[in-house]
Amino acid sequence: MSTDFQRAREELGRRLRELRVESPDGRLTGTELAQRLGWTQSKVSKLENGRQTPTDDDLHAWAEATGQPDVFGELRARLKGFESQIRSWRRQLAAGHRPVQDSWNTVIANSTTVHEWENSLVPGLLQTADYARSVFSGHSRLQNSPRDTEDAVRARLKRQEWLYRPGKRLNLLVWEGALWARVCPPDVLAAQLDRLTGVVGLDTVRFGIVPLDAELHLNPANAFCILDDRMVAVEDWHAELWLDDAETIALYRRVWATFAEAAVYGPRAQQVIARVRRSISG
Repeated sequence: MSTDFQRAREELGRRLRELRVESPDGRLTGTELAQRLGWTQSKVSKLENGRQTPTDDDLHAWAEATGQPDVFGELRARLKGFESQIRSWRRQLAAGHRPVQDSWNTVIANSTTVHEWENSLVPGLLQTADYARSVFSGHSRLQNSPRDTEDAVRARLKRQEWLYRPGKRLNLLVWEGALWARVCPPDVLAAQLDRLTGVVGLDTVRFGIVPLDAELHLNPANAFCILDDRMVAVEDWHAELWLDDAETIALYRRVWATFAEAAVYGPRAQQVIARVRRSISG
């Protein structure tokens, strides 16, 4: 899948290859550079072809080994520029919501374990069709994107098949405030809450709710999704951030773990859902 993040990483890789080829000491082969650095040749290849994100130390070593230490500042600036690479909604939604959902279906299908934090909505992997329809309609109006709501809903529901495949695991945390959000008609929200009650006991799902009165050590902040410790996707109003450097992934795992400590599970989670459900019926 081509993303802004991946294109930026490929551009950095081309720059690294250029530095190797144009070394003041004479053109270096990938094998020769790997020997100088004490790396495997495959690491050199992956960096040059944009298949691996370098660290600051990698870039510093590369600049030194190619005899061009002064270029480290430029390389580091390039790296920092795409560590928070945005995938703008304007660009992604130019053809509607369905293509975005199809892309996410591929990403999820290739994942074994997902850790997700959601602070404003019921997560897509657990949404009912009517709830998803309301969400897509609202975002189409906001982004002035093509109205392909029904196709987007079908694509999102197809992604939920992942939950019933052997070996898959969803570790989900939801802020209680997300359950109260009236982003859809009351009857739709009631049905959505009923769906969540049934999910609490699903074998492939570890579902926790952070109550409104829970003691927090961090503010709820943005929703995010960690995929197999290989990537974090963070959502904002204008864009998604797709991040795959190890330090950032580790940071988001710590955030997730902090919220997990404040969450309730099993019967206590069902009690929270029931409390919200009664407010609709009352």
